[in-house]
Amino acid sequence: MGLFSFLKNKGAQLFGKKEQEATKEVELTKVQKLEQEIQRLGLDVSDLRLELCEQVIVHGTTPSTATAERVVLALGNVDGIGSVDSQLNVLNPEPEAKFYTVESGDSLSKISKAMYGDPMKYQQIFEANQPMLTHPDKIYPGQVLRIPQ
Repeated sequence: MGLFSFLKNKGAQLFGKKEQEATKEVELTKVQKLEQEIQRLGLDVSDLRLELCEQVIVHGTTPSTATAERVVLALGNVDGIGSVDSQLNVLNPEPEAKFYTVESGDSLSKISKAMYGDPMKYQQIFEANQPMLTHPDKIYPGQVLRIPQ
């Protein structure tokens, strides 16, 4: 899939302040927390392996392109992560979705109107971003969302 960029200082707070100091021991803790987040969300990735350097490099196998995209978003929408290099193997490839970075004042219906021409299709965007989104109104500026075709 390739390299995806995110706003580094926006997103879920998985890492504590002390962990933002780069030591080898802390890096292992960050990788473990990222792995736990993938598991918590129930994303289906076999042989998951993460590397954390300047970016997160994710390896493994997913059943679909949608799952691979969700993994990338789950990792990238974490505070402190600036980019994700997806090296995921997809068993059943399908057309890739577009990505959209939420801006101040956005709502899923506003994004839906801009992307599909119909504000009532916001539910498609919500469903495409589950389980990361828990409610259609809970989005924030800087968050990156999947926009299915």
